Amino acid sequence: MRALVLGMAVGLVACTPTPKPDQQATSGGCGDSRVAKLVGQVWNETRRAETLKTSGARSLRVIAPGTVVTMDYRPDRLNIETDAAGRITRLNCG
Repeated sequence: MRALVLGMAVGLVACTPTPKPDQQATSGGCGDSRVAKLVGQVWNETRRAETLKTSGARSLRVIAPGTVVTMDYRPDRLNIETDAAGRITRLNCG
């Protein structure tokens, strides 16, 4: 009986979700605050190299409405969210 209870407890612990990193603690890890002036401007791929250099991010991805994105969290990746017209609406790490 004791082994059964112990086995169930171990199984429940294994199913406990891993908490996401505190986004406030990692904010700035991708340099989003260094390129905040881009919000409101229209995104153009010619800005990619300069944005990476200025932000210090290791990579960036542009997320337009309807874009499918992975849910993996990478603190060194700059996410650039745009509206339907291509105007930058939000910058964040992840």
